[in-house]
Amino acid sequence: MKLLIIGTGKMGAWLTEELCWNHEVWAYDTDPIRMKYFMHVNRLSDLRDIDAVRPQMVINCVALGSTIDAFESVLPYIPGDCILSDIASVKTGLYDYYLKTGHPFVSTHPMFGPTNANFHDLHEENAIIIAESCKEGKEFFRQFYGGLNLRLFEYSFDEHDRTVAYSLATPFASTMVFAACMKKQEAPGTNFKKHMAIAKGLLSEDDRLLTEIMFNDYTIRQLELINSKLSYLTHIIRQKDYEEMSKFLEALRKNIAD
Repeated sequence: MKLLIIGTGKMGAWLTEELCWNHEVWAYDTDPIRMKYFMHVNRLSDLRDIDAVRPQMVINCVALGSTIDAFESVLPYIPGDCILSDIASVKTGLYDYYLKTGHPFVSTHPMFGPTNANFHDLHEENAIIIAESCKEGKEFFRQFYGGLNLRLFEYSFDEHDRTVAYSLATPFASTMVFAACMKKQEAPGTNFKKHMAIAKGLLSEDDRLLTEIMFNDYTIRQLELINSKLSYLTHIIRQKDYEEMSKFLEALRKNIAD
């Protein structure tokens, strides 16, 4: 398939390098320096040149929050049957936008980030394919993600954003609170160092990405749940209630049991 990838940051570059071996890949980025080390990839320096390429699919990998603007910039130059695709971490508003364009579309989300994922072994990582996507687009990404041994799930747009609020926003919020309470430790313990590594990895991500994930419409409910459980734990500690602490810890063990 002839593919155009717009946005070659960390995830865009990864997709470009994976897909170029089995497809004709064209790449575009507003910062051409990002594309200088690509092999087997055609580079575009001007969006108007897309007319000559006639891509069959545009995969949008720009920074979260700029997805629709990036699509708008290429729509005048692509064929009417070109499939629009995104890998956005939050899908709010995308379904309505896709319907308005009239183009077939496929929306997916590789549920791993460039900071902590081992791109050489992804068999324990997950990817979501949005149920409302077109048949051809779904099949393309099933084959691609399946070839990387990712575990695949199919969710609706709404189910995806609910899942992201739980699986990303909740640990992100906990890590942010940990970092907010930070002070220098001369002799940190093992658990502290593990949490510190997670915090450094999270905070090395793009601010816009972190912000958009936390601004997901469903995040606030998860934060309210965190606040509720933290208040309960604070009460137990203040009362030095050993029996209630034992019950609390047992409930936690059940929550995380396989």
